[in-house]
Amino acid sequence: MKVRIGADATDEEAAAIATALSEHVAESVEVYVGDESTATATRESDEPSESTVGAEPAADDAEPTERERRLRREIEDIEAGGPEKYRERLDEQGKLFVRDRLGLWFGDDGVQFEDGKFANFDAWHADSPDVGEYDPDTRLPADGLLTGAADFEGRSVHFMANDFTVKAGSMAERGVEKFLRMQQRALKSGKPVLYLMDSSGGRIDQQTGFFANREGIGKYYYNHSMLSGRVPQICVLYGPCIAGAAYTPVFADFTVMIEGMSAMAIASPRMVEMVTGEQIDLDDLGGPRVHTEESGSADLVAEDEEHARELVAQLLSYLPNNADEKPLKSETVAPAKPPEGLDAVVPEQPNEGYDIERVIERVVDGDSFFELRPGYGAEIVTGFARIDGRPVGIVANQPAERAGAIFPDAAEKAAQFIWTADAYNVPLLYLCDTPGFMAGSQVEKEGILEQGKRFIYATSSATVPQQTVVVRKAYGAGIYAMGGPAYDPESVIGLPSGEIGIMGPEAAINAVYANKLAEIDDEDERAKREAELREEYREDIDVHRMASEVVIDEIVPPSELRAELAARFAFYEDVEKELPDKKHGTVL
Repeated sequence: MKVRIGADATDEEAAAIATALSEHVAESVEVYVGDESTATATRESDEPSESTVGAEPAADDAEPTERERRLRREIEDIEAGGPEKYRERLDEQGKLFVRDRLGLWFGDDGVQFEDGKFANFDAWHADSPDVGEYDPDTRLPADGLLTGAADFEGRSVHFMANDFTVKAGSMAERGVEKFLRMQQRALKSGKPVLYLMDSSGGRIDQQTGFFANREGIGKYYYNHSMLSGRVPQICVLYGPCIAGAAYTPVFADFTVMIEGMSAMAIASPRMVEMVTGEQIDLDDLGGPRVHTEESGSADLVAEDEEHARELVAQLLSYLPNNADEKPLKSETVAPAKPPEGLDAVVPEQPNEGYDIERVIERVVDGDSFFELRPGYGAEIVTGFARIDGRPVGIVANQPAERAGAIFPDAAEKAAQFIWTADAYNVPLLYLCDTPGFMAGSQVEKEGILEQGKRFIYATSSATVPQQTVVVRKAYGAGIYAMGGPAYDPESVIGLPSGEIGIMGPEAAINAVYANKLAEIDDEDERAKREAELREEYREDIDVHRMASEVVIDEIVPPSELRAELAARFAFYEDVEKELPDKKHGTVL
């Protein structure tokens, strides 16, 4: 900058002006007195000029500054997690440290980025400027919760993972904020969410600021509800998840527990004893067996951390990224067992038990059947599979379990599975072989009508392509729930062993002809007449009669069932179905 001042100014005044201006404008100043052509005073600036700010250093061998090196030390310190003594306890429990867990799931380079790594940094950094010398009681790296995005099996996903070395993975204000942001971003991105849970619940001694707030922990479950059916939400439990922490796994579409490690409950055993007087350990209160066999709140049990990852990878392969997409088709794989043996699997007598999975393995692509909730409501089998490379959801009665009668828990399981498969555009295949819904005082108390209603509602409301196969018996309202002709499936196919009727022959004969048969004194004559009536009734409900009256679409040779289903699923792949214009139903 060049400045000219009055001719009567002294040299000292010129120097003072040069100094002041240089400090103010942050550049060099030359001061000229009167008409002089030579500067009376000059002043070089101590600061870089605008033209040089941000410019690359002249040297090509420049290295990170101490400022960057310090930041890297801070990041390294945060990534070390909580106190070493808690890291050692993880080893004793057979669990991985959370960042090692992320390495297992996503590999060394799989995490694309992390959000909120410096959460709560000021709280424990301000009084301890030297990295590594913080008070362990106030040091809360990442506030005990990691969130971000990663590559998983070739797909981009959001993830959340608790750090159990920080206050037992408990949740507080900053971690809650990170959790909520991750969920809200998933709504916008349309990408799946993985919840890797290992949390003792809300941090009680720090509940101000996150418990009851509009953007507090309660918003988790609002966001879970908004994400439900929008993107797949999959939860893996790595430890005891108690109280508020237990709601994330039950809100997720699919939940995996780990044997000897996982538990979830509305309250801890100590709290249960305080409230009810009941003494119970955590495993009996909310361990894997409880939630996969009794409550139905979990889908699968893994043997260890590696197995949990394998299960989730397999599960996600059947699902699209979101509700706007369709599942990806894979290469066709021959079935595990030859389709030609299918008819021999199905017994001639309708009351004889057999394993429906022997039918499934002759219909679906080899090793593609992925069963969910196998220990809950075992009278119905649910799971994903592929037919000619296309993902399908299977709902099959299981004659090996209580003759395939539909009990309340089986109905609930089927309804939930249908609802979820339909949300993510996975076509449905029903394999029907059931005497219908179970009767009796106990199942009435357990809500057989209520759960049966939900089963039928889910089948009625599904808009994905649906195929129904009458494998053998289809009695009573069982055929309604299992996608019968009245429920607008794309096809109802019968096998030659199929029967459709209000009830089975024995029950029908007893209901209609009991009095007349009782009037026949001769036992041989009565038995002969009963057999004749039973045969007449079976002819009336035989699948050939149903096909003759066009109740069903076709009778298919069992050895051709796989090919028939593959052709029909391919043909109806883009079928469009609409539901009535309404806000939503009131059943589920």
